[in-house]
Amino acid sequence: MNRIDRLRGPGPAKRHNARTLAALTGNPGCARRSVLDAAGVDKVALATRIGFAGNFGQSRFALARGNAFEAMLKADDCELLRSVLDVGVVGYQDLGEDADDTLGARHGRTRELLASATSALIDHPLLTLSIAGQTVYLEPDLIAFQSEGRLRVVEIKSFAIVDGQADSAKVAAAAVQAAVYVLALRELLGADRVSHEVVLVCPENFSLQPVAVVLDVRKQLSTLRRQLSRLSSVSALIDALPDSVSFDLALPPAVLIESLSEVSARYVPECLSSCEMSIYCRDEAAGTTASLGRSVRESLGGVDTVEQALALSTGAAAPTPKQTEAAILLRTAARLRREALGLSSSRSDG
Repeated sequence: MNRIDRLRGPGPAKRHNARTLAALTGNPGCARRSVLDAAGVDKVALATRIGFAGNFGQSRFALARGNAFEAMLKADDCELLRSVLDVGVVGYQDLGEDADDTLGARHGRTRELLASATSALIDHPLLTLSIAGQTVYLEPDLIAFQSEGRLRVVEIKSFAIVDGQADSAKVAAAAVQAAVYVLALRELLGADRVSHEVVLVCPENFSLQPVAVVLDVRKQLSTLRRQLSRLSSVSALIDALPDSVSFDLALPPAVLIESLSEVSARYVPECLSSCEMSIYCRDEAAGTTASLGRSVRESLGGVDTVEQALALSTGAAAPTPKQTEAAILLRTAARLRREALGLSSSRSDG
């Protein structure tokens, strides 16, 4: 058993999917997430074991709405979806219809169909990526089709596009997830066969009538490649950990927490929407400037705690050479706050 497997314990490795791979781009500097993901640790089970379980993932209502919307689009050989995509007369292939629906068989059928020059909507494709020595099977809730000689990925989401606008965070998450599929397709067929533009299909306004928009995912692809490369090389970070570090879920919670403390985290509030360990890391980061968000952490480089920041803002503490710039910023902010409060008081007195 190698070091990575020993770190996880006897349980099976938690397999990645498109959502977990996309989440890697959200906080690239977090060594803790890199280690846990590389070792295939079940982060939901780990967080529950140490007493910091969170309500993570989509609600049942959102899942039901999403499944209903996707089923409507795919009914009658994707008749409605084809009209929205405006790709003209195009074939339809459902790779999940064959009796042999093992992962290997469906991936083989996907590879054969994608390698052909046939223009078709492809339902239930199965793609692969090699991540940190593991083969990750990706089962898209999307359809790929061939347009102008290049494959294009279609991502189906149930959040609404109202008056041409959608929730920016949800669109960004969908773009990163679609980029995972684009990367897998490019590794299989080459970059020249797969477009960097993906089609996002969502309900329009307050109905279930679909609308399609095109997203350019070149930026997301670049970030994703960088993060996956970092995850694949995380073995050096794991080798540097003490031998006592283990995330075997059979261990007592106190031992697991001690192991977590040996791997540095990079908590920011955005982690709450993308990482299963975020509730624990938020508790651990209480009182730090990082817990206030990326912009605060970056502006106050060298000032690790809120207590330090307050002391520097009042002059109660002398800054170190690394804290000088942050101290000037804090004192200026404190002065402006006092002046604003003084101005407010004088106006109310008048």
